[in-house]
Amino acid sequence: MTRPVLGGLLLSSTDPERLRAWYVTALDPEQNTDVGGYGVLKFGEVFLFIDTRADIGDKNPEPGRMIMNFTVDDAQAVAARMERAGVSWLAELEDRDGSLFATAIDPDGNYVQIIQLSEEHLKEM
Repeated sequence: MTRPVLGGLLLSSTDPERLRAWYVTALDPEQNTDVGGYGVLKFGEVFLFIDTRADIGDKNPEPGRMIMNFTVDDAQAVAARMERAGVSWLAELEDRDGSLFATAIDPDGNYVQIIQLSEEHLKEM
């Protein structure tokens, strides 16, 4: 039996078009398509589906419960791109023992972290 593979995440929003535009502008996905009514963004091997639901509010009341981590090669360049997109920061870009981390807040209040791991930290993983 093969093990399960995480292939995607679903973000529900009261304004999926706005949320999708933010992710496209801030993080530049490899693909930006529509499939069966969902906005589908591809980041590496993971698909981010953006849709709406009737049972959610405008803002995530517990954004620390699930944080999306995006591994990047150049955290400074990605943070600058996010700045140009009008990002709100929970934690601005900082060096943590050689690796760079920043946590943004998307328009729905979800936490989005960019991470540039040092060679040392990559070897530890």
